[in-house]
Amino acid sequence: MNKVHNFSAGPGILPQEVLKQASEACINFDNLNLSLLEISHRSKNYEKVMDEARSIVKELFEVGDDYEVMYLGGGASLQFAMVPYNLLRENGTAAYVNTGVWASKAIKEAKMIGNTKVIASSEDKKFNYIPKGYEIPADADYLHITSNNTIYGTQLHNFPKSSIPLVCDMSSDIFSRKVNAKDFSLIYAGAQKNMGPAGSTMVMVKKDVLGKTGRKMLSMLDYQVHIKGGSMYNTPPVFPIYVTLLTLQWLKKNGGIAWIEGVNNAKAQALYNEIDRNSLFYGTTAVEDRSKMNVCFLLHKPELETEFDKLWKEANISGIRGHRDVGGYRASLYNALPLESVNVLVDVMQHFEKKFGQ
Repeated sequence: MNKVHNFSAGPGILPQEVLKQASEACINFDNLNLSLLEISHRSKNYEKVMDEARSIVKELFEVGDDYEVMYLGGGASLQFAMVPYNLLRENGTAAYVNTGVWASKAIKEAKMIGNTKVIASSEDKKFNYIPKGYEIPADADYLHITSNNTIYGTQLHNFPKSSIPLVCDMSSDIFSRKVNAKDFSLIYAGAQKNMGPAGSTMVMVKKDVLGKTGRKMLSMLDYQVHIKGGSMYNTPPVFPIYVTLLTLQWLKKNGGIAWIEGVNNAKAQALYNEIDRNSLFYGTTAVEDRSKMNVCFLLHKPELETEFDKLWKEANISGIRGHRDVGGYRASLYNALPLESVNVLVDVMQHFEKKFGQ
């Protein structure tokens, strides 16, 4: 079987050994001669999975017992509503930075919960940069940011120093680089980029920010209910959580975040160097804000797209078509993507230039 180089923006690539382990668990999980898909989530065998899936997040983030970890359904999109529902006081204010489509959707949901202020935005230039130098209101209940913007290819390389609780949507770059997790009161991420398959969302929250809204809480939207229930207040997404655990075990086994950050830096550098060198391509974002996870680039001559498409398809490259809001190409360099795949794409770009460059 020819290797496919998977640059999909999400659901993204998973480690091959994780896929193998997960497939085996579908037939015989934990030597029970039963599938993981058919055992009770209340069984000791699965409770062990859930406990480790929560504890390994805290281990990788290097936080203590003042934080809790939950696995929930609904994707990061549900967190757009759950965050303000659990943190925004009835007469309070939430502060948001708008850096793209997903941040915009988070803002829309927050406005339906309570008073929400957009304190900085890059919408004026179609989200091709990260706002800087904005003032954080000291009286706001929290500040919400998005660490990486999959559609537009921008990323926060420096997080704001905030005197109020800092909330971050890390869906597309979680565990891809070292961050000081203790600077954040809440981190959430859909699993389907760097953590696992679609269907599960990880939320890590500092306990001291909860229970202060003054509103009566619906049980399914209340973080404290899910914490008390060990992420099993309702039946959890069993299989996605198990595959997430396998993926985080793979990361830990290979050297953890320090290891993968080095790999990711090498991948991003190789591709951006080629984009900047190659006479037929150019990047779409401010250089200082370029994402190391989602590399967006365009052709100087769009009429050559058909020819370029032929070449990358012949090289067994998949998933590099750009989002419709940006066009062109987007190569997603998530943790499980090997440097080898980036080198294949670079080779294709160089061959394309030799064939069609002037």
